Amino acid sequence: MVFKRQGLVIAAPLSGSGKTCLTVGVLRALKRRGIALAPAKVGPDYIDPQFHQLASGAVSFNLDGWAMQEDLLRALALQEEGQFSVIEGVMGLFDGAVKPGVLGHGATADVARYFNLPVVLVVDCAGMGQSVAALVKGFSCYDPSIKL
Repeated sequence: MVFKRQGLVIAAPLSGSGKTCLTVGVLRALKRRGIALAPAKVGPDYIDPQFHQLASGAVSFNLDGWAMQEDLLRALALQEEGQFSVIEGVMGLFDGAVKPGVLGHGATADVARYFNLPVVLVVDCAGMGQSVAALVKGFSCYDPSIKL
């Protein structure tokens, strides 16, 4: 499916990497530029969407590829409000439930693939040097359908 509006997905290799901080910063910067936003969070999270709303002035919605039917995901994506979506991922980019749900395992990668959106990978490279390049290269090659 192609997203009706432009957008991007913010993901990371693991939780605690700074996805929420970067998402909130991007949302606030775009709002200051007068861009109408449609923020979202992958998964059933209810806290991060509140941060999104404070930063953007727009209601943030959840996109859960494990629990939501495809019709609901499509309806959320086709909402009229907002010209740009910033979608914050959950856990690591490819992390999800063991058993597949509606569209996959509930991973951020499932949502990015479904909506054909590019992914910004947030990497906490504390304690790393050149190894960060190998980490990012691995993420970029793991699933060629993900536009990292």
